[in-house]
Amino acid sequence: MASKRIGIFGGSFDPIHLGHLLMAEQFRSELSLDTVKFIPAKISPFKLHYTPTADKHRLEMLKLAIGAHPNFEIDPIEIQRGGVSYTIDTVEQLQSNQPDASWFLLIGADSLKDFKKWKSPEKLLQSVQLVVARRGGCPEPDWKELDSLASEETLRAIQQIRLDIPVMEISSTAVRQRIETKRSIRYLVPAPVEVYIQEHQLYLPPEASPSETSAGRPT
Repeated sequence: MASKRIGIFGGSFDPIHLGHLLMAEQFRSELSLDTVKFIPAKISPFKLHYTPTADKHRLEMLKLAIGAHPNFEIDPIEIQRGGVSYTIDTVEQLQSNQPDASWFLLIGADSLKDFKKWKSPEKLLQSVQLVVARRGGCPEPDWKELDSLASEETLRAIQQIRLDIPVMEISSTAVRQRIETKRSIRYLVPAPVEVYIQEHQLYLPPEASPSETSAGRPT
């Protein structure tokens, strides 16, 4: 029996939006993955100054966004581990749980420039198949960023995987900013996520957010 092919898709997902889902589906389809794991970070090592929305809200929005997709699943491994979320730690833990699986790590092309700053990047490239998502119409990623981290054979394998994503100018930061300025986020996030954000009054400016007392629940 062939080993299971599992994709790793990490991020803050604060909130998850349609661009995330499109990328995940293309990742699954193009690489014939059995499963794509959405792994929300507890604390991103590149966003130490940023306090993400409460874990329970981000997890619930992920559940609403993914719905009944048979090949998508949420893995709270980094939230449960706590502290700063390093991808290599997550990969090692996942592989120890499923040693027979083949693992694929999805990152955006813009993340290549910082890849050398990741924890144990050489070890990471030996542990998983790196898959770089490129926006359609954008120039070829700067593969030289990986030159000193892996063998020529590994680098060729990374470059040969084409994952071209249609241009979608959506980001979690932009979604939060639109909510803060009372602009619509319809068609930027899944409809159930939009309803959840409204019901829980997430991402409002501090002066507009309800207090714990008035809300009747922790924020």
